[in-house]
Amino acid sequence: MNSGGQRTPAVTVVDYGIGNLSSALKAFEHIGASVELTDDPQSIASASAVVLPGVGSFGPTMSALRDLGLDSAISSFIDSGRPFLGICVGMQVLYESSEESPGVDGLGVLQGTVRALRGSVKVPQMQWNTIELVADGSGLFTGLGDQPWLYFVHSYAGEVSDHTTAICDYGEQFSAAVRKGNVFATQFHPEKSGASGLRILSNFVSLAANHS
Repeated sequence: MNSGGQRTPAVTVVDYGIGNLSSALKAFEHIGASVELTDDPQSIASASAVVLPGVGSFGPTMSALRDLGLDSAISSFIDSGRPFLGICVGMQVLYESSEESPGVDGLGVLQGTVRALRGSVKVPQMQWNTIELVADGSGLFTGLGDQPWLYFVHSYAGEVSDHTTAICDYGEQFSAAVRKGNVFATQFHPEKSGASGLRILSNFVSLAANHS
């Protein structure tokens, strides 16, 4: 409980003022999660669990986060060890940089540069695709099977690394999901991925509840 006697939200969704973030909020509401949308750095830094949805591109997203002081709040939250989930561009900004926005620093939680999708494929990838689970997601993928179908909308992606928990093949293999300690991230949009995506969000809420 907070000082006002209200229940502390289980999930705090970061509002950085770009695009329509309501789909993520509605998805958490649909699964019965206690959730709030905020652009207040203090609320984010003190939250129980934080979700950074992805709408837009790398450079403008980082600019918006920095202008609002949300980059520091997110970094402080991640350092606290509490559960964090990045979605699409919200995953990409966890890296050090992106080919999409040369010269723009990311949050640097994950090493490396986000690369443009390569190969003889239509870009952006805007479709349902399967992912292959390749490492421990610490419960994020419970109940999904080995190759669930999920919805992607992107032109850039992180390369496969030691932190990759799921891969997708679209012209080449890339990280469909990663995990580094308390940080989870997906290149696909779970909030737009039907029952499988809702199960992932529900699993994240369970992780947050178990952590609190």
